[in-house]
Amino acid sequence: MKAAHVKRAFKYRFYPTDAQAVELSRTFGCVRKVYNLALVARTEAWTLRAERVNYNTTSAMLTAWKKTEELAYLNDVSSVPLQQALRHLQMAFTSFFGKRAKYPRFKSRKRSRKSAEYTTSAFRFQGGRLTLAKMTEPLDIVWSRPLPEGAQPSTVTVSQDAAGRWYVSLLVEDPSVQPLLATDAAVGIDAGLDHLLTLSTGEQIANPRHERRDRTCLARAQRELARKAPGDGANRAKARRRVARVHARIADRRRDHLHKLTTRLVRENQTIVIEDLTVRNLLKNGRLARAISDAAWSEFRSLLEYKARWYGRDVIAVDRWFPSSKLCSHCGTLQDRMPLHVRIWTCDGCGVTLDRDVNAAHNLKAAGLAVSACGAGVRPQRSTPGGQSATKQETPRREP
Repeated sequence: MKAAHVKRAFKYRFYPTDAQAVELSRTFGCVRKVYNLALVARTEAWTLRAERVNYNTTSAMLTAWKKTEELAYLNDVSSVPLQQALRHLQMAFTSFFGKRAKYPRFKSRKRSRKSAEYTTSAFRFQGGRLTLAKMTEPLDIVWSRPLPEGAQPSTVTVSQDAAGRWYVSLLVEDPSVQPLLATDAAVGIDAGLDHLLTLSTGEQIANPRHERRDRTCLARAQRELARKAPGDGANRAKARRRVARVHARIADRRRDHLHKLTTRLVRENQTIVIEDLTVRNLLKNGRLARAISDAAWSEFRSLLEYKARWYGRDVIAVDRWFPSSKLCSHCGTLQDRMPLHVRIWTCDGCGVTLDRDVNAAHNLKAAGLAVSACGAGVRPQRSTPGGQSATKQETPRREP
């Protein structure tokens, strides 16, 4: 039996012609319109008649909408991205009813991501040239890295970010992603702000502070945007794009750094133990919110978990209430208090002087390995199959 390959998205920049840009922009608008119409229909059906509307019903509605004079323009674009929008709405409702997400929200022309998804019936990919439905010319794609040999995309997603950059993402099977050879290496990781990560090996990885490097440039661009009146048309749009370009540059550098870091950790270690941080609550701290957002701890965890699934590694998340910083990793003595400004401290029990972050990483590693060995106290914290979550002396929670 042939083993299933990992499906992986390869994202590339491309430069559309004027005609292609107009066609894609029209498609983005139609996708947004269909999504919002279907969301209204499903919401009204439930609130007024206690009736659940599924994808098949909204697909029939789409056919009827296209026949009306008001929405006849929906026929001008490919039907596949419109059907995919309805499927995405169905998935959003499935996540909502499964209590994994909030109620679906309307797509905004200004704030929502501009994207359209094409399946195999709506594009042609031959010889490294991609042509979408309703287009005569292939996209001018910058192939910054090769696709897997012989790969054929199953879906293609075209998007435009706030900075005006166009991207195409191709979902293909990647046979090169295989589980790595198992090792005995394990590492505990303590996330912080002075140092982005502190490993139980004693290594401390510096915090690049990507946002701080461009803070002056960002502030200047934001001041220029603030001077533009809401009705200033093209000038305001240009100022908004300048702000978006600075944000995009910061995000690109941050993502690149996290990708390199997580890939290295996954390749070097069989078991990786992290802390189950509630970043959303930590962001309520007004003095640290900007630095915490820049550190991107949630993105770090997401990248770590999906790469661990790919390569057969284990990620264990220790409960956020585990006193990793206050517990002596040498003798187990628990300190009463440990203010944030205390970075080096001496244990009252054994007299050993400890670095706060290195000590926390040691404790996280020990707690994670203990749970991994006996399986006690493990409960899911996130709806991702790649990670486990460990709690101290706590029984597993049972869903209602």
